Amino acid sequence: MKKEIHPPYNMQTKATCVCGAVFLVGSTEPSIKVEICSQCHPFYTGNEKIVDTAGRVERFNRRRAASVKTKK
Repeated sequence: MKKEIHPPYNMQTKATCVCGAVFLVGSTEPSIKVEICSQCHPFYTGNEKIVDTAGRVERFNRRRAASVKTKK
């Protein structure tokens, strides 16, 4: 590595989420602001919702069942 071309690495950078959670990370930035973290992300909190737009899953299942019937 070349000397004096890399920014200083901070092991105690504060990362702040919009939900209010603050945690320490390593970064070259002095502070980081994030929109979503593991404390408010729906996947990690168990509030994940699967959105079925306009019945696409049901329509797929109907088409699949119809194709199985035609193959027999």
